[in-house]
Amino acid sequence: MAEPLSTDVLILGGGIAGLWLNARLRQQGFSTLLVESASLGGAQSVKSQGIIHGGAKYALHGALTGASEAIADMPRRWREAVAGTGELDLSGVRLLSPAHYLWSPGSLFGNVTSFFASKAMRGRVDPVSGSELPPALQHPKFKGKVYRLAELVLDVPSVIARLAELGGDSLVAAREVEPLREGEALVGLRLDGREVRAQRIVLSAGAGNEDLLQRLGIRQPAMQRRPLHMVMVKAPGLKPLYAHCLGGGPKPRVTVTSHPAADGQWVWYLGGDLAEADGVARNEAEQIAAAEQELRQLLPWIDFTGAQWATLRVDRAEPAQSGLVRPDNAFLAEAGNLLVGWPTKLALAPDFADRVLACLARDGIQPGEHAPLPPLPRPPFAQPAWEALLG
Repeated sequence: MAEPLSTDVLILGGGIAGLWLNARLRQQGFSTLLVESASLGGAQSVKSQGIIHGGAKYALHGALTGASEAIADMPRRWREAVAGTGELDLSGVRLLSPAHYLWSPGSLFGNVTSFFASKAMRGRVDPVSGSELPPALQHPKFKGKVYRLAELVLDVPSVIARLAELGGDSLVAAREVEPLREGEALVGLRLDGREVRAQRIVLSAGAGNEDLLQRLGIRQPAMQRRPLHMVMVKAPGLKPLYAHCLGGGPKPRVTVTSHPAADGQWVWYLGGDLAEADGVARNEAEQIAAAEQELRQLLPWIDFTGAQWATLRVDRAEPAQSGLVRPDNAFLAEAGNLLVGWPTKLALAPDFADRVLACLARDGIQPGEHAPLPPLPRPPFAQPAWEALLG
């Protein structure tokens, strides 16, 4: 039987939230083990659009909300990390775009225009035109208005790779997870039969938290899923575009991000309202038809000849909220030695780590003495969905 191990903090879930937390803990001298049952970033992280939101899209109805204020500092923290001057050194991570954009196809801005010009949004939103426009919008037929948001777009696979590098030898692949108890107290976990003791256990496995909580016999916190039906298109004529297109409602009509495929072409990854409730109800063929119609209407000069299309269903996993609303912050709940959390969105991974570190500090958890780790099986990296679906 495999020898028992011990560590300070045992993290379950190798998405960006778990990987970021793992790197922060190690930086502060803690011994950690991060456990992943499938692939690093494979459940939700690698399927995200890579936008580090600063909350501007939550102000589309012309007012700041709790969500926009809570998330406002995230672009700065990520930008500093990518520059190598932040709380983690993410230099080397591929920056897809230093800004995200907001575009109105016509005169839709209305009262939002004056709000974006207000003191509340100063430094977060700037109007752009001419050569400052995103390449895909630099066309004589483009008649809309465009604002540049102080948000960045990252290549998520390179973020995962860098955070994994910062994790050193602490990443371990394990499929079977069982509780290890002394009396009523949870003192660790059995990972594929091997006992691992820890001062604290953190669940950061996104949708996987639901199954893990069941295995541990814990009913709260409950989880909700908010499904999306994303669309991807790859075509030789596509130019990079990172933008929310305004519709009439509080959510972007469509959100476009562009990602480099292995064959050198660009893939447009489409979310926003297109991917929400109506999109979830459509089958793949219907959703592709809806996306194609939207793009031809909004960007009629773009050539989609020879385009490849595919869709991807993604569940956003979050703490249960009344009415399935979107949570405003990263979430963390405590049950004895167990911490259970969801960052609720990619941008809030640093906020999630802050909350865990605050709990450890409050409880006086200090780095302990642990034997060196033996060689352990490492989890693989997730592949971007477009490589599998668009060939």
